Amino acid sequence: QVRLAESGGGSVQSGGSLRLSCVESGYEYAAGRYCIGWFRQVTGKEREGVAGIDFDGTTTYGDDVKGRVTISQNNAKNTIYLEMNNLKPEDTAMYYCGAAPRYTQCSALFRNRKSEYKSWGQGTQVTVST
Repeated sequence: QVRLAESGGGSVQSGGSLRLSCVESGYEYAAGRYCIGWFRQVTGKEREGVAGIDFDGTTTYGDDVKGRVTISQNNAKNTIYLEMNNLKPEDTAMYYCGAAPRYTQCSALFRNRKSEYKSWGQGTQVTVST
C-alpha cells in the first residue's frame, strides 16, 4: 500500500527557494509499482501537475514551472524531493505528493493521465509573497 507524507512548505519572498519532501513509506515506489508526482492546488481551481518521476529517475515537468523546479529521489527511493527556485507569488498553493499505479512509463502517465494519480498525502502549503 502506497503511503505518502509531504513536508517542507513555508512562506518565502518572491525569488526565494524551497525544497519539499515526500516520503513514500509503503515502499511501493521503490519497488517500481507506482509513479510519484508533485501537484499543486489553489482553492477553487483544479489540481495542477508540477513534476513527475519514475523509479529509474526519469523526470517530467509541467510547462508552468519548467526551468525553475527539479524533482529528484534519494538513493533508497523512498523520498521524492521538489526543489523550487525563483519562486513567484503565483506559485502559492497547497502542494501535494501523488501516486499512480505504474502500468506504463511514468512520463506518459504524468503527461496524459494525471487522473491516475489517486493516492495523496496531506499536502504542504507554499506561500510566496512580493
